[in-house]
Order: sequence, then C-alpha cells, then structure tokens
Amino acid sequence: MPDTKDDNVQGKLLLRGGALWLIVALVLAWCLVGLALQLPGFGAVFPGKYQRVLQAHIDFLLMSALLLGFYGTRIALPWHVRWAMVIGAFTNSMLFLLMAIFPALDPTGPSPVTGFASTIFIGLNLLSFLITSYGFGRGAVLALRSTFTR
Repeated sequence: MPDTKDDNVQGKLLLRGGALWLIVALVLAWCLVGLALQLPGFGAVFPGKYQRVLQAHIDFLLMSALLLGFYGTRIALPWHVRWAMVIGAFTNSMLFLLMAIFPALDPTGPSPVTGFASTIFIGLNLLSFLITSYGFGRGAVLALRSTFTR
C-alpha cells in the first residue's frame, strides 16, 4: 500500500536522486570531451573502452529522466519502491563506469577477469538489475493502476 505522506515529502528522494544522477551525467559528459580530445589524465582515469563511459553517461541521463518523471507524476509510491528506484538507477549506471575505470571487469575486454572476481561482478550486476527492475517495475504498475481509480 502506498504511503499516505505528503507528495512533497514522498517525492523528495526521487527528486534528489534524479538531480544527483543528472549532475553525474554532466560530469561524465565533460569526461567524454576530455577523452575525445585526449587531454592529460583522462585516459589514466578511464583506461577502459570509451564506449563504457558513454554508456554510463547515457544510462545516468535515462535514469535521471525516469526518476524525475516519476517525481513529476506525484503518484504515491511506497518507500521501498522509491529507494529501489534511486539505488537501482545509480548501481545500473555505475556498472558501466566501473568497466571503464577497471577494464578487467569488462567481459568484452581483451583480458577479462575470471574466477571469483568475475562471479562477484556478475552477482553485483544481477543484484543491481533485480533492484532496478523491482523499483521501476512496481512503480510502473502503481502508475498504471492509478489511472483506473477515481
């Protein structure tokens, strides 16, 4: 059952998450410029594939848009759905960034990490997808249901 708190209090987490992840996306946009211009230091911070930084940038933008969109609907969402959305939006996007910073984590890289470390990273991927799917999936169902009530 959705919380009965004031919409402003409910949405504050979504608004904060959306704003923070948008700021991260903007910082990554400048990092992409630094990488494209081959400015000193950027290649050392992101030794992995340029595309992974680009994927992280786009994913942070998309997740920000989703969070801000749900905030804008003012639909009452349970606290656990809001937290799953914000945490999932960060962890999903961050997985791409981790592959850019640590190229051994990239399964399509020249020498991907194997064994226990690979299992841990795959587990983190699955956990992140699960949290994100729950948050946005449940949010979507609640949004759809709200269109059928008076």
